[in-house]
Amino acid sequence: MTEPAAYGALLETGGEMGRRIVDHDWSDTPLGPIRCWSQSLRAIVAFIVHSPVPMVMLWGEDGIMLYNDGYSVFAGANHPRILGCRVREGWPEVADFNDNVMKVGLAGGTLAYRDHLLSLNRTGRFEDVWMNLDYSPVYDDDGRPAGVLAVVVETTAMVKAAAALRESEETLRFLDTLGRRTASTTNADEILAITTRMLGEKLDVAICAYADMDEDGDGFTIRGDWTRAGTTSIVGHYRLADFGGMAVERLNAGQPLIIRDSHCDLPAGERAGFDRLGARATICIPLVKQQRLIAVMAVHDAEPRQWSASDLTLIREVAERSWAHVERAGIEAELRATADRLRELNETLEQRVEERSTALERSQTQFRLLVQGVTDYAIFMLDTDGRVSSWNAGAERIKGYTPQEIVGRHFSTFYTDEDRERGEPARTLETARREGRYLAEGWRQRKDGTRFRASVVIDAIHDDAGDLIGFAKITRDVTERDEAHRELELAREALFQSQRMEAIGQLTGGIAHDFNNLLAAVLSGLELLRKRVPANPQITSLLDNSVKAAERGAALTQRMLAFARRQELTAEIVHIPALVADMMELLQRSLGPTFILETRFRADLPTVSADVNQLEMALLNLAVNARDAMPEGGTITIDAIHRNVADGEVAGLRTGRYVRLTVTDNGSGMDAATLARASDPFFTTKGVGKGTGLGLSMVHGYLHQLGGAFELESEVSKGTRAHIWLPVRKGGVGQPTSDGNAEAMPAGTPHNILVVDDDALILKNTAALLEDLGHQVLIAPSGDEALALIEQREDIDLLITDQVMPGMTGSELVAQVRARRPMLPIILATGYGEVPSELGPEIRRLNKPFTQLALNRAVMQAAG
Repeated sequence: MTEPAAYGALLETGGEMGRRIVDHDWSDTPLGPIRCWSQSLRAIVAFIVHSPVPMVMLWGEDGIMLYNDGYSVFAGANHPRILGCRVREGWPEVADFNDNVMKVGLAGGTLAYRDHLLSLNRTGRFEDVWMNLDYSPVYDDDGRPAGVLAVVVETTAMVKAAAALRESEETLRFLDTLGRRTASTTNADEILAITTRMLGEKLDVAICAYADMDEDGDGFTIRGDWTRAGTTSIVGHYRLADFGGMAVERLNAGQPLIIRDSHCDLPAGERAGFDRLGARATICIPLVKQQRLIAVMAVHDAEPRQWSASDLTLIREVAERSWAHVERAGIEAELRATADRLRELNETLEQRVEERSTALERSQTQFRLLVQGVTDYAIFMLDTDGRVSSWNAGAERIKGYTPQEIVGRHFSTFYTDEDRERGEPARTLETARREGRYLAEGWRQRKDGTRFRASVVIDAIHDDAGDLIGFAKITRDVTERDEAHRELELAREALFQSQRMEAIGQLTGGIAHDFNNLLAAVLSGLELLRKRVPANPQITSLLDNSVKAAERGAALTQRMLAFARRQELTAEIVHIPALVADMMELLQRSLGPTFILETRFRADLPTVSADVNQLEMALLNLAVNARDAMPEGGTITIDAIHRNVADGEVAGLRTGRYVRLTVTDNGSGMDAATLARASDPFFTTKGVGKGTGLGLSMVHGYLHQLGGAFELESEVSKGTRAHIWLPVRKGGVGQPTSDGNAEAMPAGTPHNILVVDDDALILKNTAALLEDLGHQVLIAPSGDEALALIEQREDIDLLITDQVMPGMTGSELVAQVRARRPMLPIILATGYGEVPSELGPEIRRLNKPFTQLALNRAVMQAAG
């Protein structure tokens, strides 16, 4: 093979871009034909196309672009137009930026950017893209800078995720600031004025307002608003019906009214009310009590606006907090006003004895009616020793005691045992006596023994001489509020963890899919080589070793797919003792002579539902982990028990019958921190090159798919117990069977077969395997080209298509083919494990990587 030909062959092994660079006509570019390239240029290009990291080289003063497969994905719709193109023409929107890159690089300098924002046109429209960029010069044969090598890693998703987290934290800080600024205010209008101003400025809207509903349920009065500079106030009286049927229906139902553009979202007749307010975009939060709309808080913007979910959540939270504060402040204001009226009457006692007596009686009646009418708050009086002297309906509802049961008893009755032991009731009264008021939140106890979270205010009451005569106590049950906040935090944490694991799972599954494609090409090529090379023991041995290496790679992809929960599982009826007995020789050989392997199984152990291959792999993995935890040797025990499990008893399991298979060692064990991360993907305590960190996460993913669970128990220096939970399945014993003999290749009827795959290596090798079996083969690198061939050729007997392809997936191609030729047999080849269920059982599956025998069997079963 000549030197240019050898270099071309080297590039072609570098994926799609290697082949494109070989096929590209470089004669009209400053680089000239490949055979004329300098040695340094050739070496750099070969390095780029074989690198998995997205790279592009800008050669010469014009920055001629040569890049690899990773960069072609980043380039989007610009690929392959920009191959061999000047960088200014390839990315005109950032030409100035790239001019500086070329200037610095050709001068021998380097550049590095982290999370750098550029606006790029990769899909026909401009988008913000964040990247990590590293630029360094590359040198010609004379040692002078001749170009710039760029490593381009897109970080858009990570940047946006970080921004979302910052937004959440900023919202919490805003709510905390709002709470502190309104805490010292008891006037309802002042509270709402602070709230509307802060909320309006926070959201940068035109208007933020609050309104009270009339008794008729239609009229309402906007009592106050905050407006942006240059915007007219909307304070005044309005009719709800003037704002359309949707506003009436949603607000009366207690649902938020969300309008992004009144001119688009509402009929012309219903948007007039919003036009009068100067509002094109609106969110209204209703306050409904006892099934009646009583108040509204709203934000309006003069221009259309795409409200975000965080906008709605913030407005709702602010509205609910504000109304709760206003309600509490109103009650406290009423109590103070009543107390003020009582003091005024006392000051004129000598002159207006009769008048005072009548007014006092009326005031006391009003006060009693006011206090007794409140059911959302426990309002009662204490004497100077802390004994209950009055009791309202709210106190009876919240605490569970009737007035006859509680009046005269000490208020410490409501405290928990722990608080009483710490002297909390006495400290509370002393604080109120010394400072005049005590405010706190804590746990309190009802009559039935249940606990609730309480917000407490205790005011000291003095007579005209300033002597203490008792205490006024107000208690509010805030359990539901605190529980809602706690659930929100737990849900947010679960969401972050789920998104993290989903991202890792998608990455792992994608890598496994690509690896499966490579292994499919390798295995098929080795099979054809085995048939075509002369009989030679040395060559045969090399081929056998290569096949074994490829099969080990396939096993690794199964682990990766197991972690990503995308491998294809075959649920069988399995008898655990029989399966372990069959594995004893393999397990003992894997553990070595310094280990004793013990098994303990009950005779009546029921069968389970499991994938035999995956279960054997999981058991072997756990045994090897136990071995590594005991470097000096020891005893490893495998046992199993049968248990009925209730919901919540074992994490991840539903109510049902399960067999728990356990691998126990007495090795070094794990501390709490290591145990918490033991099942995380890519986490390993073994040395470099001794573990992938996928073993336990593979077991976890496999069992989750199967309806089971995985548990670890461990203590430092005491050892580890690894539990595999498998659902019980009635039926016979399922055991893996293999006679160890190679299956003979059955002969089938020749067919005209159309093969579709976007990977040229897979496409070429699959066609070669089929032709070796005697079939006529047509190939298509995409779904569109496959459909064109099916329209042209009536003699196609069978379609074999890959699942994961750009533009049109295999399942989408199948749907279109079935609409045109419903009787055409179809085989779907995939190494990803996730295939839409709507394809139906008549579509045969062929898992990648596949052998010629598996391919032949699938063809015979599909086409006959």
